[in-house]
Amino acid sequence: MNNFEQDAYSADSAVSSVRADFSLREVCFAADAQWLDSPSGGVVRRVLDRIGAEVARATSVVRYAPGAQFPTHIHGGGEEIFVLEGIFSDEQGDYPAGSYLRNPPGSSHAPFSREGCTLLVKLWQFTEADSQSLRLNTREIPWRQGMVEGLTVMPLHSADGVDTALVKWAPNTHFNPHTHPGGEEIFVLDGVFSDEQGDYPAGSWLRNPRWSRHQPFTRAEGALIYVKVGHLDAPMVALPS
Repeated sequence: MNNFEQDAYSADSAVSSVRADFSLREVCFAADAQWLDSPSGGVVRRVLDRIGAEVARATSVVRYAPGAQFPTHIHGGGEEIFVLEGIFSDEQGDYPAGSYLRNPPGSSHAPFSREGCTLLVKLWQFTEADSQSLRLNTREIPWRQGMVEGLTVMPLHSADGVDTALVKWAPNTHFNPHTHPGGEEIFVLDGVFSDEQGDYPAGSWLRNPRWSRHQPFTRAEGALIYVKVGHLDAPMVALPS
């Protein structure tokens, strides 16, 4: 195994557990971010959650300085990327902000960024049957009407009960109280997302456990959020022992 599989986007291999109890509600704010260096100069990471030592199931925000790159590496458990800022690249193409990428288990690439970029990255979070490679530019995909007025949705991926989407909230939009049997994960891309437990500005990350319940809403700013549901108890590709 190439060591860059875990080092490229995970925390230092000495850190084997970060927010690893999925029965707990977790919130991370961008203002509180701690950035860790990677093995490649010019790439730093903000770890959101992590399970595992040398190879880990991990969620991170990754920042490339202009000209930063990684050598070719394999993602044994798959890799999911949402480009938050700048342009991310690999040998298959260039991916501007708003791009959504899925590299299935066993895939490899040599990523880099000419001008710099910031990414949301999830490793080892593919289900066993999911082998789809995906390259989407969400700036070119139409929105669908949501369940309430002021809400629009852009589905990104669905497999084995795990659904990923972008959700756009108009200002002063209120959703119904609801429960997520398989849990919910949110990254706030723009604006301010809120529920009865607090307000979450752009860059905030939330993980709500299985069977959690809340009533989200927005105020005057509105919000754009990345949402994943159903994944906290899904049968993911197993980490090597």
